[in-house]
Amino acid sequence: MSIIKGLLVAVAIVVVMGCSGQPLSTREKGTFIGTGVGAATGAIIGAAVGNPLAGAAIGGGIGALGGYAVGNEMQNNENAQAQTQSQIQSQQRQIESQQQQIQQLKSSSETE
Repeated sequence: MSIIKGLLVAVAIVVVMGCSGQPLSTREKGTFIGTGVGAATGAIIGAAVGNPLAGAAIGGGIGALGGYAVGNEMQNNENAQAQTQSQIQSQQRQIESQQQQIQQLKSSSETE
């Protein structure tokens, strides 16, 4: 029965977060998934020793920390990749501009 209550709380959190209108960042997704997995695992372990709610609370906390750490690292990698991609695009535009200038110089020197 306690596991069912824990699952209902998890579903309620999903519904509330889903209605916020903003997409979740990778960091938030990692934290959320870690919390859910940790709480479920903790509830199962807690049920085995007679206290599923305490197990869910402890597992949820530990899972949230682990999920945040993984999600944060993934978010940092995404940010670094986006920055690198932006630099590549900027350099590509500069190369194209320089190629056009070279072509213009060639054309003007041929006509002289």
